[in-house]
Parts: sequence; C-alpha cells; structure tokens
Amino acid sequence: MSAALSESTAVSKERELTDGFHLVIDALKLNGIETIYNVPGIPITDLGRMAQAAGLRVISFRHEQNAGNAAAIAGYLTKKPGVCLTVSAPGFLNGLTALANATTNCFPMILISGSSEREIVDLQQGDYEEMDQLAIAKPLCKAAFRVLHAADIGIGVARAIRAACSGRPGGVYLDLPAKLFSQVMDAEKGAKSLVKVIDPAPAQIPSPEAVKRALEVLKSAKKPLIILGKGAAYAQADDAIRELVEKSGVPFLPMSMAKGLLPDTHPQSAGAARSTVLKDSDVVMLIGARLNWLLSHGKGKTWGEAPKKFIQIDIEPKEMDSNVEIVAPLVGDIGSVVNALLQGMGANWPAPPADWVKAVSTKKDENIAKMAPRLMNNKSPMDFHGALGALRTVIKERPETILVNEGANTLDLARGVIDMYQPRKRLDVGTWGVMGIGMGFAIAAAIETGHPVLAVEGDSAFGFSGMEVETICRYKLPVCVVIFNNNGIYRGTDVNTAGDDPATTVFVADSRYDKMMEAFGGVGVNVTSPDELLRAVNAALDSRKPTLINAVIDPAAGSESGRIGNLNPQSVLKKK
Repeated sequence: MSAALSESTAVSKERELTDGFHLVIDALKLNGIETIYNVPGIPITDLGRMAQAAGLRVISFRHEQNAGNAAAIAGYLTKKPGVCLTVSAPGFLNGLTALANATTNCFPMILISGSSEREIVDLQQGDYEEMDQLAIAKPLCKAAFRVLHAADIGIGVARAIRAACSGRPGGVYLDLPAKLFSQVMDAEKGAKSLVKVIDPAPAQIPSPEAVKRALEVLKSAKKPLIILGKGAAYAQADDAIRELVEKSGVPFLPMSMAKGLLPDTHPQSAGAARSTVLKDSDVVMLIGARLNWLLSHGKGKTWGEAPKKFIQIDIEPKEMDSNVEIVAPLVGDIGSVVNALLQGMGANWPAPPADWVKAVSTKKDENIAKMAPRLMNNKSPMDFHGALGALRTVIKERPETILVNEGANTLDLARGVIDMYQPRKRLDVGTWGVMGIGMGFAIAAAIETGHPVLAVEGDSAFGFSGMEVETICRYKLPVCVVIFNNNGIYRGTDVNTAGDDPATTVFVADSRYDKMMEAFGGVGVNVTSPDELLRAVNAALDSRKPTLINAVIDPAAGSESGRIGNLNPQSVLKKK
C-alpha cells in the first residue's frame, strides 16, 4: 500500500469517529441553540473554540456570573434555554448565582460546567478545582444532571432542554467531567445517540370548570383589576392578552417586566394609580404574576381593608394559595388559558362599573399631573426625576429600544417614570431584586434581538458587572450605559463619625466612569444636566457605538433603599 493511500485510509477512519467535544456541540445545534455565553478556561477552553468553529456564536465574558445572567435573559427573550458554559469549581460557583436567579425568575437556562472526575471527587483526593458540583447545584435549580459517557450526551442535553422549558421554566445544571470530552465513539452511532427535543414546552389546557368559575368571579366584580406579571410577557401571547384586557374593559396594572405588553399610555393602564387599585379593588386577576413580596404577599396595608377575591393564572399548581386563598385557580400555560377565557366571554361581555373605571382614571390623571413638573426640571447636578424624565423621552421616541435597569433609587423610580410601549423591552432585577444583572442582560439583549440597548444603572449596581464594558466594546454592541453617579449607595453624603474611613455607603467622589469605556475604545461622555443627558443618549443610539454616559446626580439625592427601605431592619437601641 502506498504512503498516500495509507494516509487517506487513516483519515477516512478518523472521520468515522467522534468525541465528546463534538457530540456536545452537535446536540446543542440539533436543538436550535445558536449562542453560548461563557468564560474560557480549563477544562472547557477547546469546547468553546470548537463550538465557534462549528458555527455557534460564543460570547466570552470577564466573569461567569455575568455570562450566566446573559444566558438567563436570553432564555426569557427567546423561550429557548440560554446556555452558559463555565470552568469547574470557582467558575461553576460564579455561574451558580445566575442559575439560581434564573430559576427564581422562571427563565429557561442551562449552566454547563466542566468538572473533576467522579472517582477523584468521591474519594476527596484533591484534584484541580475538585468539587461535587452536582450536589451543590441541585437545591438551587430546577434540575441537575451529570453525563459520564459520550453515548449519553444526546440524552443529557435533551433532558436539560426539556427541564428548562417545560412547565414553569427555570435553570438546569449539566455537569460534564473533563474526561468526557475526549471520549471517542463511532461517528454514526454518535449521531444516532443525539436527541432532538420535540415540543419541549407543551400546552397545558385549563379545565372548562376552572374557566367558567373564573369568569363568574370576574363578572361579579364591582372593582375589578388585572395584574400582568413577567410570566405574561414571557408567554409571548401578546395579542390574546391585549384582547382579553380590552374586551373585559378592566383596569390593568403591569409589574415592571410586563410593562409594554400593552402600552403604559393605554387608557386602561392603572400604573400611575397603583396604590389606589391595589387598595380598593375587590376582584384581582393575576396573569403570570405571583403574590410574593413585590405585591406585599396579597395582604396587609397595601391591599386595604376591602375583602379581595383572587383569580390566578399560572402553569404551576403549587403556586395557588401560596399566600392567600385563590378562589378561582386557572392552571395552564398563559396562552391556552387566556384563549379559553376569551372563548368563554362570548360576544357581549359586560363592561366593569363606570364609577370604578372613572375613579381609577381620575386618580391616574392626578398623579401624572403631579409628577410632570418634577420630570421636566433641568437642574445641574441632576436629581433622579429630572434625569429619568430625559430618558422617558428617549424611550417614547424610540420604543424599540430595550431598557435594562438596576439600582436602588435608579430602579425604583424608573419603574414608575419611564413608560414602555412594546413587550419584553424592559429588563430588570426581577423577583430576587439582585444587583449585577445589568451588563449581562444588556449584552444578551443586543445579541439576541439586534435592537439598541439602553442600560440605566445606579453607580453601586454598575460595580457588580462594570468590567463587562470591555465585552461590549470587543463585540461592538449597540449598548448605551447610563450611570446615575451620586457618589454612593442610596446617596453620597453619609459620614463616618467614628473614624477616618469613609462611610460604608460612600464611593470615591466625582468618579468618571465614562473613562472606563474610553479605555476600551468605546465612547465616554460626562453630563451634568437632563438636557445634556438627552442629547448624549440620542447620539449614542443613533451611532450604535458602545457608549457609557456618566450622569452626575446630586449626592444628596436618593433615599435609603429607594422604596423598599421598610425591608431594612432598624435597631431598637438608642445611640449613646
């Protein structure tokens, strides 16, 4: 046999084999995964390289938590699980915060981490970054799986995808020991071992009796209210939800990430009369919203003294009666439930009492009128309302822009000030209220949608993920970051009376965050008035260049914990 023929035969045999690296990549591609968010390192560096070579988009971050946050919000925006790839032990732990947050917020996400070999971990023999990652992950996510054999990679990926998407979505951990990647098997058998997940989130139809019960309760209401949660936005049943709200004539209150399902300027929107409608309503329909701390658990002063009847739409049966009695539970996926309600309402559904609708509208108009002058001031340095008034104008004129928002006052005030006009355009800290989601969310929003992103950050919140501005510049993403810089957490005026150290909530005064973006080749701008802020943001969005705007806020502006200072325990002891 000639040398050339021998070499050709060897290549042919090599092509008939595959390994763990390629099977993982092929399994992801087979199931429509197009992007991986990761931080490279041992033992997954080559997996990222090979995935990129195979046509997947691999976005490399500076910290795993930010990569995980990006994957989580990618799942929310696309309804396909976002994938985060990390190294073992410390990298896995960094990604675990994002995985737990995704599970809490019902975002479909898969955290894939390389790990040490089982035989070494189980005997605790001290391997490089040794850790029983599967055991640690299990309590913090919806499901966790480990794959030990190349032939099981297809099933492992399929189970992770189905677990992440089906029922109430959430985070899934997939553990891939280092030795798995180099396992070799027959290529034909390997291809046959892959699984394409069919209908990963099947519809769950509500029972006719439940639909009838809910409609009877809603029809009996004197002061009905609909609350839209981010689950309603995730469902992407936008037209049906709008039809239900408008056909019912009931005032609606959107939770922050549900803003824009119907425009905040819609005549039925009760966002500007939130306190009134929560306190005075008698029947409340929850669509993809939970009665957790964000809604005062459905009880207490927030909800007033009038007895309430709750109708709740949720895909998770255990959510019902979690805080208060749910008189009309509707268990099913939101699209199916809303369509069933529409069918049951028929053609002549009665409008809610006119006096209730008028009372809500009057209160809303009063509150909007009171707020208007505060949003139009042009103080220098700015207060929060003047700055947010400028950004409010930006979103009104550019409704396709995705708004990412985190902070204390920066978040709490923006929720009420900035109107949204399209669904899934507002992304924020969600159920846990965890800071540090900003840059990860902004990067994934730009990657997954192609739309420009405006990330409005408190200076404290930005510190959790600020290094990712380099990632924004590296990938040339159309992200404009605005930092509300008031020199500290809540405000920059606190003083340490016991020594020379700065107060615990104070940062370096007059910091220039804009210089960070300039260091990586992006555009940095320093502004001191709302007019300057408005011009700078419009210029950034027009250019689609990575931009960071340092918005100088009066250090005395802001309040303790924004609007949730009541959650901060107070000492009962007097200072001596």
